[in-house]
Amino acid sequence: MRLAILAFVVCFALAACGNGVGSDESVETAKNCRTVDHRGDAYTICSFAVDQHDIRLFHSDAEGEPYLQFNMLERELDEQGELLVFAMNGGMYHEDRRPVGYYRDQYGDRASVNTNDGPGNFHLKPNGVFWLTERRAGVTESQAYLDQGFDPLYATQSGPMLVIDGALHPGLNPDGTSHRRRNGVGVSTDGRTVHFAISDSAVTFYEFATLFQDVVEVPNALFLDGQISRIYAPQINRNEVGSDLGPIVGVVE
Repeated sequence: MRLAILAFVVCFALAACGNGVGSDESVETAKNCRTVDHRGDAYTICSFAVDQHDIRLFHSDAEGEPYLQFNMLERELDEQGELLVFAMNGGMYHEDRRPVGYYRDQYGDRASVNTNDGPGNFHLKPNGVFWLTERRAGVTESQAYLDQGFDPLYATQSGPMLVIDGALHPGLNPDGTSHRRRNGVGVSTDGRTVHFAISDSAVTFYEFATLFQDVVEVPNALFLDGQISRIYAPQINRNEVGSDLGPIVGVVE
């Protein structure tokens, strides 16, 4: 019953039910975003060139108060004369909305890179770090991120990795039974284009990972969040509301 309700809500939000999109085919819905039907599940993919778009990570304002909701971030940017054009969950967080793993934004680091063992999706190793500089981006396995001494403008750690050097994460079960709404990020081989994806129906980790491998075709991809994942993309009439968020990834004009 819950899956049926979710499907109805998603179809209403997208105004895309019955659009005739075939399997593994896409329809351009706006300049940066497209809808995709992959293996019978619906996804939205939004892609941005690093040197043409201002991609940032957000968590709290200058006083340390978490934004929690897309509209709170949108309001503050508007007061600064800036426009939020896209946003999505930017990583896992604790009950108090602190990031679970490493996180860096304009106000500095909030935690160090977490390579500890533990339960849950974050610790389904290898996990990884999504990072941004002025002209390049990347998704790098956490230990490799430490070893290579990256010093980016923005970074967020999450897990598990979905695609690693072109191969699916070995721990993802093709027969998995945990279906959730999920969102993640992948970066082109040259590091110049960032692809954000969200499932518009409940999917397994394995099914979600195959989207990045087979459709987005990136060498590395990272899971960002699940179940409460949502998207802000006014260019395709998407402004989803729900539980308070921790890290947020956004594109600003």
